[in-house]
This record gives sequence, C-alpha cells and structure tokens, in this order.
Amino acid sequence: MHGISEVEVQQIEENSLPYISNEYQRQRLIMFTSHPLQKLLLFLIFTVGYQNPLWPQSHQMNVVIVLVDDLGWKDLGHTGSPLYHTPNLDKLATEATVFTQAYSGHPVCSPSRAAIMTGKNPTRLGITDWIPGQRPANRPLTTPGINNELALEEKTIAEYFKDNNYKTFFAGKWHLGEESHGPETQGFDINVGGIDKGSPPGGYYSPYNNPKLEDGPEGEYLPDRLTSETIRFITENKDHSFLAFLSFYTVHTPIQASKEDRPGYEGISIPEVIYPEHEAYSLLYQNNLDYASMITAMDRNVGLLIENLKRLKLWENTIFVFTSDNGGLSTLQWNQAAPTSNLPLRAGKGWCYEGGIRIPQLIYIPEKSSRVPQIDHPTVHQDLLPTVLIETGAESNLPSLIDGKNIFSDRSVENRTLYWDFPHYHGSGWKPGAAIRQGDWKLIFWYENDKTELYNLKTDPGETQDVSQKFPDQTQTLKKLLDTLIDKDGGQRPTANTEYEPPE
Repeated sequence: MHGISEVEVQQIEENSLPYISNEYQRQRLIMFTSHPLQKLLLFLIFTVGYQNPLWPQSHQMNVVIVLVDDLGWKDLGHTGSPLYHTPNLDKLATEATVFTQAYSGHPVCSPSRAAIMTGKNPTRLGITDWIPGQRPANRPLTTPGINNELALEEKTIAEYFKDNNYKTFFAGKWHLGEESHGPETQGFDINVGGIDKGSPPGGYYSPYNNPKLEDGPEGEYLPDRLTSETIRFITENKDHSFLAFLSFYTVHTPIQASKEDRPGYEGISIPEVIYPEHEAYSLLYQNNLDYASMITAMDRNVGLLIENLKRLKLWENTIFVFTSDNGGLSTLQWNQAAPTSNLPLRAGKGWCYEGGIRIPQLIYIPEKSSRVPQIDHPTVHQDLLPTVLIETGAESNLPSLIDGKNIFSDRSVENRTLYWDFPHYHGSGWKPGAAIRQGDWKLIFWYENDKTELYNLKTDPGETQDVSQKFPDQTQTLKKLLDTLIDKDGGQRPTANTEYEPPE
C-alpha cells in the first residue's frame, strides 16, 4: 500500500479521530481512509504538516470550569431547594450530566481546590486544612502543620492545558498560597482577583481591596464583575483553544445580598430553627433571604456565561464543568444559625458527614452528556482533571501518580474506595477525624475519643443510625483500610496536647 503499513494507518486514524467532535465528520473521515490512495493522502497530511480545517489546533475543545465556594448539595432548584431560585442551572441540568453522588476532595476549601488543580488527594499534597488553618491552643489534641501553598512542583490543570497550546485564565478565589504561589505561577496566563485570602477582603461590593482586581464603579457586585471578566477573556480568545476557570467567592461569608436579586425574595418569611450536632448546631430550614439572593446572582451569572458561549457558537465545542468546593455552611459552634441547610444530609462544611462533602455537580460535554444524563456512583474532585484532559484529547497518558479517574470512561470509578483526612479543629464544630467510603459503607473516625461510627448510605443517607456495634467486622476492616490509605499518602495525625487544661 505505497509503503504505508496497516499499523501506521491505524495510528493515523486513532490520532485524528479524537479531535473530530462532530459525529458526521468522524464517519466521513473513516470512509475517507477506506481507500489505499486516500490513506496515502491522509498519511501525507499528517507527516508533511498540512492543517486540515476539520481538526485545526486552534479548535481543540475548550474548557470552562465554574467553581462555587461553599455551595451546598441542596442549594439549587434541581437538587431540592424549596427556596433558592436557580433557573439557569436547572436548565443546564437538562443538558448536562448530573452527578447525584459527587464528593468534594475535602470538607473545606483549600484542600479541595488543590485536589481540583492537581488530580491528587489533598493528603498527598500536605494540605489538609484551609490555609493557613485554625490552631486552637487549649484543646485535647495538637494538630499537625500543613503546607500553606500548593507546591510549584505540582503540575496543575492549567499547566497541562498550556502544554497543549491553550490560553488559560483564572478569575476569583484562589486560596492556595500567596503571590509567589498564585495563579500566574501555576500555569494561568491571566489572573483576575486570585489571592491568598479565603473570602473577599473588601466584601462583595466595590471597592474590593484586592490587589489582583481593580475596583469597579461604586455598587458593582463581585460575582457580576468576575463573570464579565471571564466573558471578556472568552470573547477575545474565541478563535483559540482556552481554559477559563471562574472561581466565585460566592457564597462564602460575609453574607451580603445581591441588590439586583434580593427583591425576588420579598414577602417570604421562614422561621430560624437550629438543632444540635455534637457540640455544634445545624440549621433546619433554608431561610436566609440574603444568602438566597447570592445564590440567584451566581445562577444569573452562570446563565450569562453560557449565553455568551452560545452566542459565539462555542457551546458545542466546550466542556462546561459546574461544581462546589465543599458542602454548604449549615453547621456552626456557639449556638448560632448558619446561612443554609443541607438536610436530609447531615451537618455541613467542615464535617466529614455527607452534608460537608456531598456537592452539586454538572458536566456538559457536547454529544456525550445527552447519552449520559446522570451518574449515580460516587465521584470526587480529583476526577475533574483527568476527565477534562482526556475528553478534550489534550492528554491521553496521564502520570500514574494522579489519583483521579476519567468519570466517563474508567469503569473502576464505580467500585473504588474514597477517603477524607481532616485531622484539625474547625469553626463549624468539627474535631480532628477522618472518613472513608467503600460501596454503601461509610466510616467516620474521631481522634479525641478514638471512636468510630459506621453508616450504610444506601439505607441511611442521612447518617442517623450508627451501626458500628452491629457490624464490628466491617467497622474494623474499614478502619484498618483508612489508616493504610492515610499512611500511604503521607498523612499526619494529631498528638496529645500535654498542656491541655480541661474546663472546670
């Protein structure tokens, strides 16, 4: 066949087909390569370097990631909120793949963000608390230190895409280190508002007091500004492959209503009822109308972002990811009401119960999401990096050190074990501990009292019935496995505080 082997032809087809997003074009290419002379022409195209318009480098699939801070599992209309208005995300849920058991990489923000950026478990990165974390003095345990930044040696999602000639953009909350470890040092060409702080330093209205974000006109709302900056980047780079990462500070405290969206909740009155969770308190009903307006503002901006992609005719060539960094803030110490409720899930941000780590998540992949409308098995933040890299065709052979899996093609995700390592105290009332999930079984371990709890999530998704005494063998097996996983990933444990003085 004119000196071209069947193996070479097969390689040509395998290398070219992933870049053809349109199924009709894919079939045309397959038919085109069925004749020997046409195979010779295709060989010359790839070896000589002719750029066929069917698969130009500039038209590799784009990626947009929207990360919302502290968005609870039940904070959207389609996930069950009886209060919050989220029409744009509810519509997206009809087009995208809905994840009913998506988990964050950790119960708090910085570790989860590190997991998204690297595809690795936060324990392996030495980031097991929000940066710089909480170190209360007079507690029974002394908690381990953490890395206060994402190491520059770690390859981030932005660096993977830059290696594939993508333009990269970051806007919003970073919280993975100071300027020396900011987005610009981790693969992002542009950084708008990404600093070391976990909440907006100037609040949600301009002036922002943010060295990476110029103040807007008086009264400008931060989510609106971050979205407009993202839209500007996409519009300016519409003819080039891009990764746009919009990381809202919303809905982290301070709770500051969106003036544009707050009127939509006028006339609503819901009582504030809290109930005990260990030594803390959880909110029973979603009732905070200012928080509700922040949710709606976020949803409105996601709608604008999608509308712009469609207007530019980029929607059918863009993977769109929507996720949260941890569970909603529903549980706090000191007999105070949190801004949202995650019921029927237990507890919230900062806890390894389901309310602290179960999150809303949507992924839209052109021509694929319609065939996979819902995924019901557990997934985790570490999966996002390999999923988008493989689905865009940017990377096919990722390093074995990455913990995440391609959600859509790797069947091993359906039966794997997940764990969460949080050996620190947290303002939500959480005390040092860890958790592991294997199948329907979920175990939580507490370091202070060396206590384990076991739940069957299939029959008890709200974790109301501890069955550790009923199933001692299962409890022991999971506890041993949890210890093994933490040790394997270099995890640290708290130690006894020799200076602790119990309250009188």
